[in-house]
Amino acid sequence: MRDFPSCFGESGVQVADSSSGSSKTNSNNNNNNQNVVTCVYQCRLGRRSCLITVTWSKGLMGQGLSVGIDDSTNQCICKVDVKPWLFSKKKGCKSFKAGSSKVDVYWDLSSAKFGSGPEPLEGFYLAVVSDREMVLLLGDSKKEVYKKTNALPMPPNSRFITKREHIYGKRVYGTKAQFCDNGQIHDIRIECDAIAISDPCLSIRIDGKIVMQVKRLRWKFRGNQTILVDGLPVDVFWDTHNWLFGLTPGNAVFMFQTCLSAEKLWANDAPSDPAVLSWSSSQVFRDSHLQGLDFSLILYATKNE
Repeated sequence: MRDFPSCFGESGVQVADSSSGSSKTNSNNNNNNQNVVTCVYQCRLGRRSCLITVTWSKGLMGQGLSVGIDDSTNQCICKVDVKPWLFSKKKGCKSFKAGSSKVDVYWDLSSAKFGSGPEPLEGFYLAVVSDREMVLLLGDSKKEVYKKTNALPMPPNSRFITKREHIYGKRVYGTKAQFCDNGQIHDIRIECDAIAISDPCLSIRIDGKIVMQVKRLRWKFRGNQTILVDGLPVDVFWDTHNWLFGLTPGNAVFMFQTCLSAEKLWANDAPSDPAVLSWSSSQVFRDSHLQGLDFSLILYATKNE
């Protein structure tokens, strides 16, 4: 296996999406004032496979939403941006043409309830419809969205493949994730005091239980280990170089990959330039399709001063 650390430069991890004009989020453009969650879904648009990237953001100016649709060749089909809700509508619809098909994006977040993050928890819907076919449906207001869109009452053929999230803390970093369809939503906590302790230890808890510990972290600041979640093997990759050695941006990167063939992914698809690791949505789609990968959770953990 090609070691996980060899994919990164000594300047730390820079996870950036390809600049193809599609709806991608570059982690380097985010700062401590904005929390961003990007979710990627594999869907079918007519007879074509496509990726739908949904980005939720929360900053000083309010909540924001971006929806982009890309085909499997990384070509942008359409994109819609809902500016921070302080200045824009919380519900609406935008229509596009994709070849001979009409694509409609509907959203209603006027009654949405939020937790500490930018993603709505309940009281909302986000739907992508093409020729009366429901391509993607998010939220719990399903009756309202079918009435609004006149879509056929068939479940959308979509699969959640990637989630990227920026999390912040001083010693403890937390989020929630669902590692398989219809699976349990788990509480994930990453614990590490990389400044005050001369020999820090990295701990990861799932639902309060320690599932992984890395001692002597200054010597093992990059690596990978396999844990079990819901009876499934989950490969955990980490890079804490910037945490430990004070480089800017001071974020660590963690990836939770529910697959058995992640070794092939890293061995075959590591970039030729070790200073930059690019995880584009389209690349994740192609690798998921070819390698049989399931779900990836990528966390950028930034220390609050």
